[in-house]
Amino acid sequence: MGEEVKAVIPESLLKKQKRNEEWELAKKQELEASKKKKVENRKLIFNRAKQYAKEYEAQEKELIQLKREAKLKGGFYVDPEAKLLFIIRIRGINAMHPRTRKILQLLRLRQIFNGVFLKVNKATMNMLHLVEPYVTYGYPNLKSVRELIYKRGYGKLNKQRVALTDNAIVEQALGKYGIICVEDLIHEIMTVGPHFKQANNFLWPFKLKAPLGGLKKKRNHYVEGGDAGNRENYINELIRRMN
Repeated sequence: MGEEVKAVIPESLLKKQKRNEEWELAKKQELEASKKKKVENRKLIFNRAKQYAKEYEAQEKELIQLKREAKLKGGFYVDPEAKLLFIIRIRGINAMHPRTRKILQLLRLRQIFNGVFLKVNKATMNMLHLVEPYVTYGYPNLKSVRELIYKRGYGKLNKQRVALTDNAIVEQALGKYGIICVEDLIHEIMTVGPHFKQANNFLWPFKLKAPLGGLKKKRNHYVEGGDAGNRENYINELIRRMN
């Protein structure tokens, strides 16, 4: 009669305790793994940024060298054909031909002062000639690309417009292409790399402000003292005023 009566714990409670312990352990391991990955990623991102900075510097030095050599020989250095374009829509929808409207939709320029990057090829140039009165475009430099992405860059994640506030957003969308941070994204766009299409499609069209100081005459072509059409390197000055 002196035996102690043992408290019986229901089996369901034991199972619940065991399950909770397993979940806690899994959560702890996941947290540690993610911390470790973050540290590794930060080192990798830092090294890549350093490498890109060296690459851009080397390109700049080479360009200066080639220009000097050409000048010494009494000639001119002709820049290689640009691979990257930045297009800005400068007109609204009044009295627009349906084909023109369709092309602007294909270029993702649905609103006035929207901007997108494009790869230079025959197809894009033909499309641009058809919508030339409605857009202005040119060849952006590294400073313009960087400023646009850092200041007005938004990504497309699960069909949503997401601000690029964290490298994790870029990695989530483009990690499978080896693009894990904003600097990778800038490099891919600037150099028109092998995954330019995916990187550019990830970027939401830039919503720029009206240019500081206004436009001259958007009905006329740039070479006629207006604003529309190809303005080559002078697009950078316009980007500064609109960013």
